[in-house]
Amino acid sequence: MTKAKIFDGYADAYDQWFMTNSNVFASELKLLHRALHNIEKEKILSIGCGSGLFESALHRQYGIQVKYGIEPSNDMATIARKRGMTVKIGDAETATLAKESYDVIYLNGCSSYIKDLSSAYQNCHQALKKGGHLILLDVPVESAYGILYKFAAHVGEYNKEIFREIAPTFPYPIELVRSAIFHSPLEKKRFFETNLA
Repeated sequence: MTKAKIFDGYADAYDQWFMTNSNVFASELKLLHRALHNIEKEKILSIGCGSGLFESALHRQYGIQVKYGIEPSNDMATIARKRGMTVKIGDAETATLAKESYDVIYLNGCSSYIKDLSSAYQNCHQALKKGGHLILLDVPVESAYGILYKFAAHVGEYNKEIFREIAPTFPYPIELVRSAIFHSPLEKKRFFETNLA
């Protein structure tokens, strides 16, 4: 199943998950703001921008404007465009990105849907201006959510007794969890040391 097909049909569920789990959304938004607020950010690209939910909130709450996005899902891209973004359909590995064009490129959770991290990160790296920043925000495999999602993917559903006490009220769609590849921070660190040092 292609990345576009994974997310097409889930745009509303994606936004609803974050709105229902508003503490998770607020925490992730603060983390993204923290990563961005003290660096040069005239031109920012969001890879896997989804529905533009985070970009809209960044602008509204912190005055940080993210105009550009890459997104494989047509459904998600349509909503992001309505929220004011210029979005190209594509993915981190194969999107045509102009060389040395961006001050910041960030991937907010989308590394979990990238099989070939090497191609993706190299593609992003060449599109950064000299001194630019590549920011990766993800659910680490060893985190509480990472463990929950891996377990749910293994079981194949949330409708088991065990999940009643540990899953959020409105859990992340199981179809998206089953499609995810959760990478550890050490795995990403090794990639950078080997390929981009």
